[in-house]
Amino acid sequence: MVTKNQIKHITALQQKKYRQSEGLFIAEGQKVINELLHSQFKLQHLYFTDAIFPTITQDQKTQISDDQLKKISALTTQNNCLAVFAMQQEQPINTTGLVVALDNLRDPGNMGTIIRLCDWFGITQLLCSHGTVDLYNPKVVQATMGSLTRVQVNYVDLPKFLEHQDIPVFGTFMDGENIYTQQLPQNAIIVLGNEANGISAEIENVVTQKLAIPRFGDLQATESLNVASATAIILSEFSRNKN
Repeated sequence: MVTKNQIKHITALQQKKYRQSEGLFIAEGQKVINELLHSQFKLQHLYFTDAIFPTITQDQKTQISDDQLKKISALTTQNNCLAVFAMQQEQPINTTGLVVALDNLRDPGNMGTIIRLCDWFGITQLLCSHGTVDLYNPKVVQATMGSLTRVQVNYVDLPKFLEHQDIPVFGTFMDGENIYTQQLPQNAIIVLGNEANGISAEIENVVTQKLAIPRFGDLQATESLNVASATAIILSEFSRNKN
């Protein structure tokens, strides 16, 4: 059984201001929750409709109905469980190896997918401008499928941070140099821009090299790639250059 006050508290965590004031966030689905349970994130409480996670103590979990889960879920298609976890404190930034930086990325699905891509390609540090979507947005958490447990995310004053780096800063631009013809280093920061506007002028000023993914279609009609799709190509090419 979940009370009206609990429902109000959990649904409030769908909003950034409440997540920040409470230091809590929600995760949904057995896979995501299981990944978080086996990480440094601390469980506050688990709500479930089916008998799952038998190792969780009774005082940390509550069985609820499908209708009650629907009321607290942030997703269009609900799962069979929802958990509340405590946020982690940001750790010191590590710029060893490849680092991905996001300049005002707004779409939660793109953010979550990029975190998964970082995890896939072994990139452990992700930097975000303060205008980038919140890591603990429920749709971001869902889209990561648990990869947020293995990728460190820091929010920074991105222009100022990049300005003081002594490693190459690559930016993705339509008029950049063909990524397939470049010698790509293994210590660098790769900046990806906003879905609608690309990389901001302020960030462009501190980029040391512009890269582009060339179009191969005969008509050359497509204006741009989805930022998550572009990230997959770029990280694949940087990783391929390790060999």
